[in-house]
Amino acid sequence: MKIIRNDKLIQRNGKIGGVAILLSIITLIGGFFVNVNNLSGEDMRSFYITLASFVVGFILVQVGLYFVNRYGGKPRMDERLDAALKGLPGDFAIYHFTTPASHLLVGPAGVWALIPYRLRGMVEFRKNRWRVGGGGFLQAYMSIFGQEGIGRPDLDAENEIGKVKKLLAKHFEESEIPEVNAVLVFTNELAAIQAEGAPLSALKADQLKSFIRQKVKEKLITQAQLAAVKTALPD
Repeated sequence: MKIIRNDKLIQRNGKIGGVAILLSIITLIGGFFVNVNNLSGEDMRSFYITLASFVVGFILVQVGLYFVNRYGGKPRMDERLDAALKGLPGDFAIYHFTTPASHLLVGPAGVWALIPYRLRGMVEFRKNRWRVGGGGFLQAYMSIFGQEGIGRPDLDAENEIGKVKKLLAKHFEESEIPEVNAVLVFTNELAAIQAEGAPLSALKADQLKSFIRQKVKEKLITQAQLAAVKTALPD
């Protein structure tokens, strides 16, 4: 499998995430000490400084975790996906942050936007909504401070697919654009999935390679289309 990765973007945004989290810690600690020195609440200036520091610190935590979840961590998300797909033949290529989709897999299985999550706990599709539960106190606590939630995977997938189709439309006749699909990939070993009836495929990282190999048998893309898609994407 060929791996195409935007290393400069990953390193830059990973650093942004780290700096944002560091600044959030400094801001929150500063606000805490200002508050300690104004326990009586009589100094309104100190009160507003404390309030502002907590608001700014909270925002910085969210920004920092957004970038770290996507571009940082050990291993990084792109590295987790590479490991999960290790062993696929050379006619597959995965693109990390070099196409309109953050993680795009192209090969004999077709064109797939991979949408990864670090979430732990039970992931369920119930009553037309995605939900996460059972992650314990730590997950509930961290979610308050910006740790990613499940959000709206259907909208995320629709957005990723739409952007890829828009790119391919520049290189294909409308009737010849190959199908673009999306799959949710949960990289945390402590995640469990119950997604029967979901409009999207959802699986754990260690199931991803088998899933892709099965899709090869479904012949979702022709060799001519595959060659044209790879020509349209960066080397």
